[in-house]
Parts: sequence; C-alpha cells; structure tokens
Amino acid sequence: MKVAVFSGGKDSIYAASFLWPIDYFVMFVYEFPSPSPHLRNMHSAVVSGLAMGVPVLVIKLRKGKEQEDSAHFLEKIGTKELIAGDVYVEDHLKYMEELAEMAGAKLREPLWGEDPEEVLAREMEWGIESLIIGTISEADDFLCQRLNEKTYRRIGEELKRRNLDPLGERGEYHTLVLNSPLHNWRVEVEVLKVEVFKRSKIAITSPQDLISTLYSSSETP
Repeated sequence: MKVAVFSGGKDSIYAASFLWPIDYFVMFVYEFPSPSPHLRNMHSAVVSGLAMGVPVLVIKLRKGKEQEDSAHFLEKIGTKELIAGDVYVEDHLKYMEELAEMAGAKLREPLWGEDPEEVLAREMEWGIESLIIGTISEADDFLCQRLNEKTYRRIGEELKRRNLDPLGERGEYHTLVLNSPLHNWRVEVEVLKVEVFKRSKIAITSPQDLISTLYSSSETP
C-alpha cells in the first residue's frame, strides 16, 4: 500500500508522481501554531485529489498525540510505503522518519536534498498549475496569483530578492494545485475572502460548480 502525505500543494503532488500510481492521499488535521492555508482550504484540496483519481483520507489528530495517531492510522490501513515532499528542512525529515518507523512503513522522500530552485523549475515545466493560497506578510503581494510555467521565474526571482525561498519550503507561501499531468480534469476555484493574521494571509477558496464538475468527469462516451 503506497500512501502519500497530501496537502493539495505542489510539492506533495510532485513527490507522489515519482511513485505513481499510489493508493491513497492522506491529510492530517491538527492544530498548527498558526492557521494552515491547506487546512483552511481542505475542501478544495480534496477535490484536487479526486481529480487525480485518488481517494483522499482525512484524519483528525488529538492534540499532543499527533504522531501517535498518525502512525496508528497509517498502520491500520496497511501502509508499506509512505511518500512525502520534504526538500531540505531537517526537522520535517526527522519527524517523517520517526512516523514511518512507528507505522512500520518505508519512507520515500524523492525531493530530499534537491536544489529548491531546480525543484520549482521542474515542477512548473512538468506542468503543475497552482494558486497561491497563503503567504507570510513579506510575500503577501503574491497571494491569489497563479504559479505556473509562465509565472514561476518572475515570482521566484522576486522571492529571492527578498531573501525568501522561491520554493516556499520554509512556509513563505503555500499553493493549491489546480492542474497537473496527473489530473483528469482542471480544478477551478473561486476566492471567497482573504483572512488576515499577524504574520500571514490566507485566501479561502471554494471549488466552482463542484457537483457538475464531478458528474461530468465521471461520464463515459
């Protein structure tokens, strides 16, 4: 059983592509130190997962028991390979290594140790199209912009000029993937509002015409 940790963002989907096909995406819901753009847009992320033909499993974790609950769930569904999209943050890798060991699974981190700029370029040139749904205050002018093959160089260069990571690995920005070579149909969303916090901003989205999209995507000639 191959299970990919899933946020709906570009890195989690690109990492999963290296071990495609996978059996499940899994989203872990827990309390972050600050509001999570991915969890605030979980409904849109689930639709993006469905557009790739992959079931999205969502589990709520108990505060203080997050790793334990995650490992128990992964073991329960028979996870043999756990896929994640970390690139260079050591604490993230260590956490995932511990989680995989607790779940009795093999950790696969296909992007680990790669150059962040090269990863971003490969993602975009491969065909990922995404919407920036969250930023820190230093990058909030990029909120709600499309990140794709046509825009990533401009956005990446400006982030570098501000001493920020063009890939967003340290949380500078977060994305919702709308289309990729794995998608069976393009996901379109509407931005309903922007939530402003002390150090960040989050765009709250809603999938457009969700029911019609799901029905039409399942029709056969």
